[in-house]
Amino acid sequence: MIFSKWFVRFNWIAVVLIYMIFLAGSLVRITGSGMGCPDWPKCFGTWIPPTVESQLPENYKEVFGERRAQKLEKFSKLLQTIGMDETAERLLNDPELRHEENFNAKKTWIEYLNRLAGFLAGNVMLFIFAWIVLKYRKRKLILLALLNLIFMGFQGWFGSIVVASNLVPWTITVHMFFGLLIVVIQLYVIRMVSPSQQKNLPQIRWMQILIWLVFAITFYQMFLGTQVREAIDELVKLGYTREMWIDELGMPFFIHRSFSWLVLVVLLVIAWKNEKTYKYASIRWIIVLLTVELISGVLLAYVDMPGVVQTAHLIFASAIFGVLTMLLFRSKSATVIAQ
Repeated sequence: MIFSKWFVRFNWIAVVLIYMIFLAGSLVRITGSGMGCPDWPKCFGTWIPPTVESQLPENYKEVFGERRAQKLEKFSKLLQTIGMDETAERLLNDPELRHEENFNAKKTWIEYLNRLAGFLAGNVMLFIFAWIVLKYRKRKLILLALLNLIFMGFQGWFGSIVVASNLVPWTITVHMFFGLLIVVIQLYVIRMVSPSQQKNLPQIRWMQILIWLVFAITFYQMFLGTQVREAIDELVKLGYTREMWIDELGMPFFIHRSFSWLVLVVLLVIAWKNEKTYKYASIRWIIVLLTVELISGVLLAYVDMPGVVQTAHLIFASAIFGVLTMLLFRSKSATVIAQ
């Protein structure tokens, strides 16, 4: 089936918008704006958030604190239903989760822009789904587009849980997992509809194994990096300075750092073979992205750099993950080449 150029472009636009959510979410993280809007999907009860505290009622902390408590109770019941009793009890009994922050216009609007990015991406994906149903009617595409819409809706709802739980670490990890899953599904849709992504790579076994290895490590690294970041946030709350972080972070940090260099070594082997024989641009791009990623990681660990470096670190890691995903898709159905 031949798909129109505009349909293919809209699917690429959806990928860009998903990455915009990652970017906006990272900005929320580094500016501490996760609680900029205490409710969801509205922000302080309105679709357009306030700009000054005087626009809010005097008892706004009590009002939104009570609403958040009710949402936590409902979520805790859901956790108990699926056997997560200990986690549910911890959410219900943690006094920190009842704390409401003072209104901060900057943080409110940063969080609001994050939600707008999600709203825009969701609507583009809804438009793509309708386009498939009305014009192309290909069952596999319909199912994939529908599945991604469901995951986007889940992400929106779970985002409200992340807010309600006052950014409990494991909720952030789950949030990231589904974000990456949405990227994988959308890239697979592009694999099906874009002529440029239907050109298969040679299926050389050792290269496939190495690409899978890099993909698996990168996937794990993103979650490990999130845990390191969460640990740093806790150390900052306890008064630890940057010079003390590495000693206190322990094994997770050293694994994260060591795996980064392992990925570099493996990718250099792939790049050497690529330049010698195949010259695929996607592999060249991964090397460039990984170089920037490693530089940003070094700056984060050893230099007192601004938060924008944290954003770059996450975005380039997500970009590497996306390119690796496309490489794996394109090597899946290729002809086996003799070793």
